[in-house]
This record gives sequence, structure tokens and C-alpha cells, in this order.
Amino acid sequence: MTEKKYQYHQVAEHPSVLTFSEHGIAVTDVKGKKICLTRHRDQWFAFAYKCPHASGIMADGYVDAVGNVVCPVHRYKFSLQNGRNTSGEGYYLKTYPVEVRGEALFVGLPDGGLFGLF
Repeated sequence: MTEKKYQYHQVAEHPSVLTFSEHGIAVTDVKGKKICLTRHRDQWFAFAYKCPHASGIMADGYVDAVGNVVCPVHRYKFSLQNGRNTSGEGYYLKTYPVEVRGEALFVGLPDGGLFGLF
């Protein structure tokens, strides 16, 4: 199996320039696509703006104590690590790798090709 390749895009020079919700989730734009960002246990995570089940806005949800982002519509839970649906409904939330370079945040999008589309 080949390893996925990503193109990284800077989303913030410093986390302080992002606007976070009361639940600690920010929305940013990467190449015209809305992506959510959050920090949990000193690690940054990026994930899809909309829930794969009913298109709930994930930025309006919250991150639980074990590291799942919870959709505000039906309370489906998704792992920040890999997007796996941990509440058992069988969906996957798209996740993106995040790199911290100095104080700047970069989000990786799949690199080209038909299967690199999101």
C-alpha cells in the first residue's frame, strides 16, 4: 500500500490569529474548503466542516474528554485521530494532518490525482 502524500498549506502564523468557538473549535479556509481545527491534549487536529451523516456543522459541536469531536445535530462522535465514528453508526469524518512549524499551523490536503480529491 502506498503512503498518502499531502501538500501543506499555512492556515495561521500563530494560533492566536484564529477565532475559536466557546468549545475550542476554529474554522479556516484551505484552498476554498472550510476545515475545522482544534487542539486536544497538546496536539492539533483538523477535520471536515460538515458531519458525514446529516451535514451538521462540526464547528458548532465540541470535543469530549477522550478526544472525539461530537456533532451538534445527532451527537455522533468521531475520533480526532482518524475520523472513525466511535458512537457506532459507521460513518467516517474526513481528517487532515496538521504540522506546527515554529508557531505557524499548516494543514495537509491530499496531493493531486482523482483519488486525492476531497
